[in-house]
Formats: sequence, C-alpha cells, structure tokens
Amino acid sequence: MVLCGAVALGPAAPAAAQGALNLTCSVQVEWCQAAATNFTRDTGIRVNMTQRGSGEALAAIRAEAQNPRTDVWFGGTGDPHLAAAEENLTQAYESPNSAALQPWAQAQWQQSGGRAIGIYAGAIGFGINTELLARKGITPPACWADLTEARFAGEIQVANPASSGTAYVVIATLVQLMGEDEAFGYLRRLHANVNSYARSGTGPIKAVARGETGLSISFVHDAVTERNAGFPVAWATPCEGTGYEIGSMSIIRGARNLAQARRFYDWALTAPAQRLGFEAGGQLQTPSNRDAPLPPGAPDLTKIRLIDYDFARYGRSAERRRLIERWEREVGARPR
Repeated sequence: MVLCGAVALGPAAPAAAQGALNLTCSVQVEWCQAAATNFTRDTGIRVNMTQRGSGEALAAIRAEAQNPRTDVWFGGTGDPHLAAAEENLTQAYESPNSAALQPWAQAQWQQSGGRAIGIYAGAIGFGINTELLARKGITPPACWADLTEARFAGEIQVANPASSGTAYVVIATLVQLMGEDEAFGYLRRLHANVNSYARSGTGPIKAVARGETGLSISFVHDAVTERNAGFPVAWATPCEGTGYEIGSMSIIRGARNLAQARRFYDWALTAPAQRLGFEAGGQLQTPSNRDAPLPPGAPDLTKIRLIDYDFARYGRSAERRRLIERWEREVGARPR
C-alpha cells in the first residue's frame, strides 16, 4: 500500500487553490500518481491519495462507513464497486461525460443505480515466463484444464480473493464456466500446483516477470505491460473461455469533499485522463471513453473468447462474501 498522505501533489503550473480530494486508487501506483498529479494540474485541487487493492479498498470503505475518509474510489475490479453500491456505501451521480463512454461502461452505471461507472475493461488469462518454462521443458498452458496437470506442480501463482478483486473474478469466472461444485473441485486440484497466493492482483504477474514463478493467473493486459518492460513474459487466454472485469469508479456516500469528488469523476471519464494509464505506466486496459484509443499492443477484447459474465449476480455483496468464504474453507485452508 502506498500512501501519499497529507502531502499534496502539486500542479505543473500554479493554479488557484480549489480545495482537496481524498482518493482511494486501485490501479497500478504509477497510474494513481499520474492521475493525482494531472488532476491537480488541471483543476488546482489538492489530492491525498491512498493506493489499495480493490478487496482491501472495499474493506476499508466498509470500516469507515460512519466517518468516510475517502471521497472517490478510482479503479479496481467492478464486482466490489457493485457490492459497495448495494450496501449503500456509495452515492449516485450522473456525469455529463458519461455519454462518451462505451456501452459496457454505461451498463455498469445503470446496473449499480448510478453509483459505479466503468472506466476500463480487461480479460483474465495466463501470464507465462517463457524462459523459465523452456528451461524446465514445460509446455505452456492453453486451457484452464491444463493448469491442474502434474507438470505445473509448484509453478503457478494467483492472488488471494480475500484481498484481491482479480482473484475473485477468477473464482466467479470458473463458477460460471463449470458450475459451482465443479469449479471448487477444480480450485482444490489447482491448489496443489500453486506456490503462493499473493495479496494483490498484480503480484503474481510481477513474480512471473522476475522469474520467481513460471505462471500466473492474471489480467492479460498486465502480462503485456511486463513484456513491454523487457521481461520474458507471454500471455494466453484459456480455450474454454474466460471472464473479464469492468474497472470502475465510485463516489463514497458521505464524501467530505463532494464538489471536488464530482469534478474528479467528470475529469476521469475524459479521453485525455483515460490515456494516463498507458502514458504513465504502460497500462493496457481497454479505455471506456470511445475517443480514447486502444493502447498500442493492448489485448483486443473482441478477439478473446469471453463468457457472458453475470455482473449483477457476482457483484452482489452476499454472493461475493459467500464465494470467498467457501474458497477460504475449501481451498485456502488446505495444506500444500
């Protein structure tokens, strides 16, 4: 977790003071910092930024519900944003910039009762350290079924769904592909091949890039980011089909700086703001603003076999809690 606490991120050119914004950010820290810096430059509003994974962000927002310390929650998988909306932890807002967004981003807003909106999308797949697997003579996986084979014993890393929205999307994807009982049987078999459950969703692909593990279950745009940074990383999406995220943004109910929160929300939906993820840190999600181009080399979601992900069901707070608790009982608690 990175805290940019009481220190404001100043504008590139002096601007009249316009108050402050408390931002919880659940994308890569480079993107978080660029968003804070550029928003301050454009508006004169000081930003106090905290970077957290989406699962941790939801837990903190719940804990602070009676005295919110956050005004805007930016990024992270959409399911916890939908859970926060259901629990009345966030508030409705309609931005004048929402008309410029992709249909899937607007659908997220409508489904949440106007409390969460899509800012990017990305698909789940496999991150692969090509040099490490080649050295060990292991053929990379092409399907979900491959990951439970003996050749991948101790070679796989995935995040922990108790703290990571990415890992929860993996569970929800498998349940929708296989049915719940079969999916948990698969997860128990997969557990035998997992060497570590990382705290954050990006942890496993970074471990792949460093050569600490051969495979990760990750968002594939993160694998491309590591490859572009010069690491021996490839990616694949499973032959059976895969799930995806709608990275979202929400204004917290009881936000202390509501006017500033709405200004950030409007700003974050513009095409220039949505290019910052790529420009600042090489992030390759699909932007929700139709005028923001797909970053060079980004995975094209139209060419990936995506399931018809049921955001309404798997974004419900009770369903999310139930599946995570079942994973902790039946999978996470098992010895390896």
